[in-house]
Amino acid sequence: MKNVQKRALAGILSAALICGCGVQGENIPLQNSFGEENPDISADAAGEQADAGTSDSEPWESFPLQIIDDNYRTYYEVFVYSFCDSNGDGVGDLQGLISRLDYINDGDDATETDLGCNGIWLMPVNPSPTYHKYDVADYYDIDEQYGTLEDFKELLAECERRGIKVIMDLVLNHSSSQNPWFQEACAYLRGLDDTEPDVSECPYFDYYHFSKEQGGGYYQVEGTDWYYEAQFWSEMPDLNLDCEPLRAEIAKITQYWLDMGVGGFRLDAVKEYYSGAPQSNIEFLSWLTDTVKSQKEEAYLVGEAWLDMADYAPYYGSGIDSLFDFAFADKDGIISKVLNGSSAVKYGAAVTSLDETFSAYNADYIDAPFYTNHDMGRSAGYYAGDNSAAQTKMAGAMNLFMGGSAFLYYGEELGMKGSGKDENKRAPMYWSMNPDAEGMCDGPADMEDVKMKFESLEEQEKDPDSVYQYYRKVIRIRNQNPEIARGKAEYVLVGDFLAEDTKETVCAIKKIYGDSELLLVFVTGAGTEELDLSTITLNGKNIGAETQIRGALATGEEKISFEDGKAVMPGFSVLVLK
Repeated sequence: MKNVQKRALAGILSAALICGCGVQGENIPLQNSFGEENPDISADAAGEQADAGTSDSEPWESFPLQIIDDNYRTYYEVFVYSFCDSNGDGVGDLQGLISRLDYINDGDDATETDLGCNGIWLMPVNPSPTYHKYDVADYYDIDEQYGTLEDFKELLAECERRGIKVIMDLVLNHSSSQNPWFQEACAYLRGLDDTEPDVSECPYFDYYHFSKEQGGGYYQVEGTDWYYEAQFWSEMPDLNLDCEPLRAEIAKITQYWLDMGVGGFRLDAVKEYYSGAPQSNIEFLSWLTDTVKSQKEEAYLVGEAWLDMADYAPYYGSGIDSLFDFAFADKDGIISKVLNGSSAVKYGAAVTSLDETFSAYNADYIDAPFYTNHDMGRSAGYYAGDNSAAQTKMAGAMNLFMGGSAFLYYGEELGMKGSGKDENKRAPMYWSMNPDAEGMCDGPADMEDVKMKFESLEEQEKDPDSVYQYYRKVIRIRNQNPEIARGKAEYVLVGDFLAEDTKETVCAIKKIYGDSELLLVFVTGAGTEELDLSTITLNGKNIGAETQIRGALATGEEKISFEDGKAVMPGFSVLVLK
């Protein structure tokens, strides 16, 4: 690349930065992507590779998994209500989830038929009067629609057998209005007459924000002149997290589930614990983190602070393990913008700036990238036109190849659709195109008809080019290469482009983990790119004939070719080198 081009790209990078113990496998060199035999592969090794998969599998797919038992994982977000129905009532349940665990992870590293996720985030499973269950009526039990505590214990045991860590949604900003705490407090207020409340008579009065004045987001306690705060909804009364007896209760709740075998918690709405008071939120998170870690040191905590990065980064000052990386998510996030035409540099710059941003508050942070969740329209709807399938696939790689604990919302690996009202975003898992097939759920009662863009799992698992098969390969590459989740990211300027008309659709990121380096090369536009990578140093050597291909993901019929440090990459593709 000419010096002026290098300076220009460096300028773009700077602007973007301103804005915005596993099994050790043998390092067997692979065949190059032209199909020519690499002379460094022994006859025995070549035979082993050929026997490792079907004739359609790529050589890199036979590399062993290197799963490390820590808090850097690949989490699968499950809405039990819509996932799998075991008893035919139309509502998903824990036994249904248990029956489908082999889909998420079968616990056998030798198989290639599961997704390979080694974490599950369960959306709320506690008793609740609503379908979504983000208003908890009992923090110590399981909603009867989903099953029993015995079912939950069975789920935990089956997950442990497969190496899956389960984290529960912990909703502490508010409870349900049907929670006995709130019910008893309101009953107490109705019997007061003109006397002042006494917490020694009813400690639950102090669990909530009651007032004689009706402020914003306050509702009247029926039959009294008292009001209670409920910023989200009248039936979700806000909890008073300054109340010491309530904090003691919360500590009992976390201990209860941790003792049962839960691996940690996803913390809902952490920026609303004290609405409009971020420092108070951080202080409470610090108390909660210290409490949980004292109960179970290896427990994992990830918080939801739906804010701009500059505003959620300070929450790492609480010592919490992770915060969801909202900057990359949703239809207006970095991933979608880049795939819809913004410069790939924007993605590379943002990824490589995360360590400096977050480590300023917590040196031990673990990023939590995600692309969609239950509050967002599904990603298949972000793209239209001839390249939409390729963009849908590519977005999954851009999310799952980020560092930290990556999160995948159920059904995204199938390219499910759903937008508009929340119920549409939580449609039944698309096991089959037949809605009456075994395990299929009805979905939330107020869900509109959601027409899917891609076929169901039944069809996609038979199609080597499906969205599902692409996601499965992405997660496998992540599991084969610990550098992806744990390595420090560095943006790399790609050497001389071979094509004169190369656009800003190329991004290369080096991941450095211990003494190992790995390179991720992304093409985020529709055009083919000819790239000279030979000037890039990787593990002490320039990229060339000895460099291993650790993954080559194309989204269409045209394949990636790589030889002697030169790569030809079709549109919307990823090359992983080591």
